[in-house]
Amino acid sequence: MKWLKNALIMVATAYIAVLAILWTFQSHFIYPAPQSPAALTPGYGEVTLTTSDGLKLRSFYLAAEPDQPTIVYFHGNAGTLEAASISNAAFAEAGFGVLMVEYRGYGGNPGDPSEQGFYRDGDAAMRWLTDQGFTNDEIIVVANSIGGGVGTEMALRHDPAALVLIAPFTSLPDAAQSNLWWLPARSLVREQYDNAGKIVRLDMPILIQHGTNDFVVPYEHGQALARLTVHAEFQTFEGSGHGLSFAGRSQIARRDWILSLGNEP
Repeated sequence: MKWLKNALIMVATAYIAVLAILWTFQSHFIYPAPQSPAALTPGYGEVTLTTSDGLKLRSFYLAAEPDQPTIVYFHGNAGTLEAASISNAAFAEAGFGVLMVEYRGYGGNPGDPSEQGFYRDGDAAMRWLTDQGFTNDEIIVVANSIGGGVGTEMALRHDPAALVLIAPFTSLPDAAQSNLWWLPARSLVREQYDNAGKIVRLDMPILIQHGTNDFVVPYEHGQALARLTVHAEFQTFEGSGHGLSFAGRSQIARRDWILSLGNEP
């Protein structure tokens, strides 16, 4: 039985080591921030967003054609502005304005990623649009994955015309637990991005899109968020995974949903 005891000790030691690594280095897992500055997307201009803590964030902006809405877009945790331009291609082709926000610590920007830091970045984006003369009811927040946490917070703070969430989670601890079911992941994660707690406080049209084959943020997260509010419309994309934001059919669906808002009585 000694070998069994030794084996159990080894397993327990390894388990504790994994917990310690996840706790200590979780920011690196949550924010695998690409460092290379993105090449400017054709048609866009480069703008600087100034945060309340003094950071200057390089981001991209495309002005809207007359009578078209302006999108402020928050990408996912491994995203780039180059990838964001793909996710927003249908908006750009339709003549929408698009402000693609690059976070602190991403794409050559200064600072370190964090939940509260991302909220400062989001506030800087909303303030930049206000400074350009936009009112909140001319702005639509669109956000993907962990960006949905930023987008939901911005919707709560700034009351835009609408909110679109692509592959969102109910909260970051919930998403971590879904992926690391064999660990007490929910208790380990310090960042919250509590979308479920915030979405019930929003009073605006909300679109939630989720793919049935999303193995990063399970489909059930999007479903659960949609059930929490009468303001949400839920769109299912059979067979799509966590890269849903890039799929042409999802882009067209969210473009058409936004266009339909202008036809509501």
